[in-house]
Amino acid sequence: MATALTAVPPGVVLLAVAVLVALLPRRAGHALGIAASAVTLAWVWTVPAGAYLQTEFLGFETVLFNVDQFSRLMGLIFALIGVVAVLYSYASEAESLQTAFALSYVATSFGAVFAGDWLTLIFFWELMAVTSTLLVWHYRGKAVRAGYRYAIFHGIGGTLLMAAILQTYVTKGTFLFASVPGGPEVAGIAAGLPAALAAIGIGVNVGFIGLHTWLPDTYPRPHIAASVFLCVFTTKTGVYGMYRAFPEGHLAIAYMGGGMAVFGATFALFQNDMRRLLSYHIQSQVGYMIAGVGIGGALAQSGAFAHVFNHILYKGLLFMTAGVVVYRTGEEDLKKLGGLAREMPITAGAFTVAALSIAGFPGFNGFVSKGIIISASHYAFSAGPFPIGEFHTLEWLLLLGGIGTFMSFIKFGYYAFFHGTHDGSVADANPGQSVAMLAVAGLCVFYGIAVPTSPLAALLPANTGLFGLLPFDVTSDAVVAHVYKTYTVGHIVEGVVLAAAGLIGFRLTKKPLSKLGRVPDIDAIYNRAVFYGGRGIIVGVTEGYAAVDRAVMGTIARAKAVGSDPQATARRLGVGSDEQPPILRSGIGRSVFVLLAVVSLAVAILLIG
Repeated sequence: MATALTAVPPGVVLLAVAVLVALLPRRAGHALGIAASAVTLAWVWTVPAGAYLQTEFLGFETVLFNVDQFSRLMGLIFALIGVVAVLYSYASEAESLQTAFALSYVATSFGAVFAGDWLTLIFFWELMAVTSTLLVWHYRGKAVRAGYRYAIFHGIGGTLLMAAILQTYVTKGTFLFASVPGGPEVAGIAAGLPAALAAIGIGVNVGFIGLHTWLPDTYPRPHIAASVFLCVFTTKTGVYGMYRAFPEGHLAIAYMGGGMAVFGATFALFQNDMRRLLSYHIQSQVGYMIAGVGIGGALAQSGAFAHVFNHILYKGLLFMTAGVVVYRTGEEDLKKLGGLAREMPITAGAFTVAALSIAGFPGFNGFVSKGIIISASHYAFSAGPFPIGEFHTLEWLLLLGGIGTFMSFIKFGYYAFFHGTHDGSVADANPGQSVAMLAVAGLCVFYGIAVPTSPLAALLPANTGLFGLLPFDVTSDAVVAHVYKTYTVGHIVEGVVLAAAGLIGFRLTKKPLSKLGRVPDIDAIYNRAVFYGGRGIIVGVTEGYAAVDRAVMGTIARAKAVGSDPQATARRLGVGSDEQPPILRSGIGRSVFVLLAVVSLAVAILLIG
């Protein structure tokens, strides 16, 4: 049985399924996609840990299928959301070809997270960029331009990561991860320039501040079902890649994560386009994951991957609820919506669960994983800069990001579902959409309460829920220096205080926010710089070429004039006159002699040189 499970990577099978989905009738193709994702979920759950399919690729040692606690967790949540997203795609009238592109995107993401070496990972990393770009382009219209920008960003990021990988190979002599047999003793990307290149290259995928603008520009553009896939795989595979590159953590990466948490939440608050708001919150929430990776250690890394798992659930649910609103009303702008809770109670209820989850309210899954990361930051940087009370810089950034998240989703819910009334009747989600949303909403609640120290912990078997999937046991003092307990008075009070601060903050900022137009992001600066700088280079090159061309052609014209009428040229130079013109004729013998003399001189110069 084990041999059958490890004979081929799951990503290869999903790629084959994607081709079939494109060829089969729509209902049969989507049914196959759901079934294949469900089988992959069971496959990843049962396959034993180990490094499989060790072979050579381009003459280098590679491991095509590497299963450990990190890759297994990624595979489980990828497959789980794949089942739901394909069902949602079918219910939302997505074309078969679009779902085929989406499944190929899922397949290449599987290839990346189950790679056992850097060469295999970068191969699927680049394929993932290609398949996701095709998924965006399929919708045509404005999505085409966004897709080009998306492809350029990820092409640059992948190139930088490839450079880091090659330099690491020069240092270590292998592409293998340290966790597989034959791998190097020291894990991760080599220190120095390779580490810097890897951080920036992967930083494109995870949305580092300044490298993030592709994200809110791309994800609102395609079909509503495509956005559900897009919000999951690229950024979370990036978090996985960041862990592989920096398994011991890095201070700069930790603080970048904290900055992302605040920056993304702030810009989300400025948005009125629903999917653009959600896209900025991808950057914010991924910031928590990056902070956990950067902190390093068992507690922080477990928190980072717990947040990967939870974020995929509630973010997918948020994009599904926003998609249903667009599907039923045709409207993306929050200012043009309102009162939909009465018309769409299932969608409004699913949104409420997802919003409380992403904000980290007690009882929901985001509360669990955010709490682990914030606790890890408290213990790791207890002597950090700028202390205010018991908290230090990184912890404050993560807490501020939490307040901004509450404010953003209070705004979303208020304007879309609870403020005012909606003109006319609007149907709620159809049965397929409802099943997909309610299933994920149930998981958001389940993973919020199925943890040790929760009120229902005594009713659940041991290792049930999220903590049984994490790479480290954060409840054991033999594994972590500071045992994490989710439902303590301090953590519950913290979650409630953040919610209250978010509610007060929204109340205070609601009026000025309602008057805001589109707030420019960082790309407003570098888009102009690239445009005008590029235009300046092009104009400089073309005008320089034109000047050289004019000079050459002028010289040729003057030489031609001299040859055609040398006496006129001589008169212009003051030699001779109209009455006594200069004699400029020469016999054939003298001409041949002069020509031979010039050629002989040129040959002599060449020989001497």
